[in-house]
Amino acid sequence: MPTQRPNILLVVLDTTRRDRLSLYGHAASTSPNLDAFADGATRYDRAIAAAQWTVPSHASMFTGLYPATHGVTQSTSAISGMHPTAPEILRGAGYQTVAFCNNPLVGVLNNGLQRGFDRFYNYASAAPFRPAEERRHPLLKAALRNFRRHVARPIGNQFSQSDTMFRVALNPLFTPLWTRLIRFKGDTGGSVDDLIAYWGAHQAGGAKRPLFAFLNLMGAHLPYNPPADALRQVGSPLASAQYRFMRGFNGNAAAWATPPDEPLPDWQRAALDSFYDAEIYAQDAHLGRLLQWLKASGTLQNTLVIICADHGEGHGDHGFFGHGFVTYQELVHVPLVIHWPDGEGVGQVEPRNVSTRRIFHTLLSTAGVFRPPLDESDPNADVRGLSLSPHATSEAQWAGDTGEGAVYSEAYPPSIFLGVIEHRRAPLIARLVLDQPRRALYQGDHKLVTVGDKIEGLFHLPDDPAETHDLAAVHPDQAHSFQHELQAFVSSHSARRPEAATFTLDDAGTLDHLRALGYIE
Repeated sequence: MPTQRPNILLVVLDTTRRDRLSLYGHAASTSPNLDAFADGATRYDRAIAAAQWTVPSHASMFTGLYPATHGVTQSTSAISGMHPTAPEILRGAGYQTVAFCNNPLVGVLNNGLQRGFDRFYNYASAAPFRPAEERRHPLLKAALRNFRRHVARPIGNQFSQSDTMFRVALNPLFTPLWTRLIRFKGDTGGSVDDLIAYWGAHQAGGAKRPLFAFLNLMGAHLPYNPPADALRQVGSPLASAQYRFMRGFNGNAAAWATPPDEPLPDWQRAALDSFYDAEIYAQDAHLGRLLQWLKASGTLQNTLVIICADHGEGHGDHGFFGHGFVTYQELVHVPLVIHWPDGEGVGQVEPRNVSTRRIFHTLLSTAGVFRPPLDESDPNADVRGLSLSPHATSEAQWAGDTGEGAVYSEAYPPSIFLGVIEHRRAPLIARLVLDQPRRALYQGDHKLVTVGDKIEGLFHLPDDPAETHDLAAVHPDQAHSFQHELQAFVSSHSARRPEAATFTLDDAGTLDHLRALGYIE
């Protein structure tokens, strides 16, 4: 057992489908480095994202709460100050906290996901913030800081709030500007390089405080422009027409989340799949450099490493593109691999349903941060029982996720995308019920999907992983029983949502708040 508190690394592979990783059986070798790393870790086969898109999913991982409780369901939402985030708690408990983020929704928007970090490096911006900037002349540092604070960040937040500005940005004339010139997907290689250098310097300086590092990688997100060698590695040769199709698809950002009138022809779907697989492969190469450094430097031995996705991506599955509106498997069944610092769980495969919200509890439990059960109905009260640690193996602890062993996922429709569809293809909203929340309940091998207050489908996942055979009419009693359980979940968890969206605490106020909640002494 390590004698010091372990370091912690949380890696989010943004927009990465579980079924497109060779780790989980995909035919193409898309993730060889993650595959090899998983041999010395624990692989979770039924990890379920708490939400279908970036902001609410990250909010659940950072707070341990489902979206029904934390309420961060829109690009304009923010985590309430009533809900401390894992970085805040870890920093209050003595950890040095640092983020290397390639997603502007996490690193630019004022949604509270940056709270608690001593340093939050952001790579997706017209003015990225990298560690090298801190070594520049003070006047230049100040100028860049002011540009981000008074120009870049306000503009980014304004786009998330203005339906008109957002729609204009999605026009094919402007898409190349923000996807390339403003680095919408950040800099995967640069962020990995910076994290390795930062961690090395941290250790060389004596490492008096354990480190919590968060890395978000955006390689698998649209637009898809993978290196040519990555395309050759993962797919069959593509025709020139397929390359032209991908150039057009990449440049039409409004189509990324708009349900199509007709399914894509097979040749277009094959191009989309090949480009997506190649992006995953290229990202895995950079991830492999980080994992190899952790091992070669001896850092891995005393480091908790969590690698997961916040959500997947639709490529026409069930008639949807992107990740805006549904809770089908292609969006919420995500990869999850955990390396434990005490050597536990090596080579194990966990077959039970687990929610990614429990990453919050796993971080705190590993750091030795526990809290007294001030309120037994608090969904975060049992840090030990909700941890994904191999030590929490009893059925009682695993059932602690909800009290009944169920896992939930929620898809609140992003209003900013509804506005785009309303202007492009308004009838789709009513036909596909896009303006109603969708939810999923996982109970053992079964999954219930609802839209609004109606049952959309009941599926037996081992026999039907693609969710094509609705069993609700065959087993109506089971479907309605699950629906009642889902309704009870929504009622109880929504009741805990704070009235106010957010409020700001200074460092002293944050520490007082954490003490009042019992997270630190």
